[in-house]
Amino acid sequence: MYAIVEMAGQQFKVAKDQKVYVHRLQTEEGKKVVFDNVLLLDDGKNVTIGAPAIDGAAVEAKVVKHLRGDKVIVFKKKRRKGYKKKNGHRQSLTEIVIESIVAKGAKKAAPAKAEKPKPTAKPKAEAKPKAEAKPKAEKAVPVKKAPAKTKADDLKKIEGIGPKIAQTLVAAGVATFADLAKTKPEKISEIIAEVRGNHVTDTWPEQAKLAAEGKWDELKKWQDELDGGKA
Repeated sequence: MYAIVEMAGQQFKVAKDQKVYVHRLQTEEGKKVVFDNVLLLDDGKNVTIGAPAIDGAAVEAKVVKHLRGDKVIVFKKKRRKGYKKKNGHRQSLTEIVIESIVAKGAKKAAPAKAEKPKPTAKPKAEAKPKAEAKPKAEKAVPVKKAPAKTKADDLKKIEGIGPKIAQTLVAAGVATFADLAKTKPEKISEIIAEVRGNHVTDTWPEQAKLAAEGKWDELKKWQDELDGGKA
């Protein structure tokens, strides 16, 4: 029995006890992971094709270890421009072993819905005197113009940040290098959780700090040693 399943943005043909190398997963080593986007199933007698995925089917696997792939040299050159650039890249991978293929019965976890707090009687009672006092104070105090919005920095200069992630961060209020430097990696991961792919945010605040201070040479030297934002 084998299945074609999407894992970490890639499609694989897998069978039980098979080892597979996929893009880096956030799951810790030794823990199990379930992939429910099964596109095709073959049990030896019948072939089931999803539209696009097979409802109730899933592939269960166990994370063996996290590792990095072989180094790939990326060389760029422009004729008669005096431009040459050489970079090395090692893809972050996760080794998993397929434990079982479930044809039916697997259910997708439904996202939890946040409950809206019900208004209590106290806030309503307190709102009346405040509403009456505010107009009087506003008449005496001159209206001040709102400060101009801070111009967003080019966050794509941070190793590991692409156009989609930069757009998501700006929409969440993280628009400058200084803002990014103050944001913890865990918070950044929450903000970009909807962006497809595996993103390592550990070094982004430190990179942003160097960019905010104008230390571009030091940042460039460090980025040459990074791989997708990870040292």
